[in-house]
Amino acid sequence: MKIAILSRNAKLYSTQRLVEAARVRGHTVRVLDPLRCYMQIAPGQFLLRYKGKPLSGIDAVIPRIGASVTFYGTAVLRQFELMGAYTPNGSDAVLRARDKLRCHQILAGEGLGLPVTVFGDNPDDTGDLLGMLGKPPHVIKLNEGTQGTGVILAENAGASRSVIEAFRGLYANFLVQEFIAEAKGADLRCFVVGDQVVAAMRRQAGEGEFRSNLHRGGKATPVKLSAAEIDTALRAARAMGLGVAGVDLLRSKRGPLVLEVNSSPGLEGIEGASGVDVAGAIIDFVTSAVRPRGRSRAKTAARKRPLTKG
Repeated sequence: MKIAILSRNAKLYSTQRLVEAARVRGHTVRVLDPLRCYMQIAPGQFLLRYKGKPLSGIDAVIPRIGASVTFYGTAVLRQFELMGAYTPNGSDAVLRARDKLRCHQILAGEGLGLPVTVFGDNPDDTGDLLGMLGKPPHVIKLNEGTQGTGVILAENAGASRSVIEAFRGLYANFLVQEFIAEAKGADLRCFVVGDQVVAAMRRQAGEGEFRSNLHRGGKATPVKLSAAEIDTALRAARAMGLGVAGVDLLRSKRGPLVLEVNSSPGLEGIEGASGVDVAGAIIDFVTSAVRPRGRSRAKTAARKRPLTKG
């Protein structure tokens, strides 16, 4: 099987692990920088070139698209989809997950638990916006921030107003959420592959920090999930249309709350904390999905062959 991994950096841990897991299983794998892929689009004809050479015969694509290249990266992924390649995370699903506001609206529509979230665009409605949320502390997030960037904890109403006004002055899109104090600076990263949570870890924020991201100094330890937490993680990934997802949960008095659904979750932290071969689970899932698709395409091609007289 020919597998392509869309990644801007072949030396990243996650990319290297996926390459390693694919090759151990006997697959051919290439790492493609999406920004070096060029597309030709015509009625019924979709072509791709990479570094001046045509790309064809790719059976599956695993996207590792960073936030800074979302627009072009998802366009390249869509081109692969139109050329018949399988992907566990389609271009539209990646876009849904990358937009925090859209993601929360979809999850809320599915009845999943979330921190109470408010959103507004008018610079004159800050008071009304905060009134919809309740008493501080408030968590203010840029709509497209990643790895804890653009996330601020405002301890009082004055601080909330100041941060909101600053973001609005920058014409930034942001959300404001309730602060879940009982989580005590910890969240759960649930790694979903297909219809299973294959690994999980608890991330604890460092001293003086409320963000638990490992890039922010958070500490990761293995964790046993409850049945409700497993169900919530699977439903969240399914609602977003993601076959591979990192679903972040908070433990609250009212049950598990979805904090975020990540379409390109990192592998280093989760593999280190859990001891699970997550990269291998992803490759096995992709392989199992591609094989029946291949048989289906072969049958379709056979039906389309013209009948010969003889």
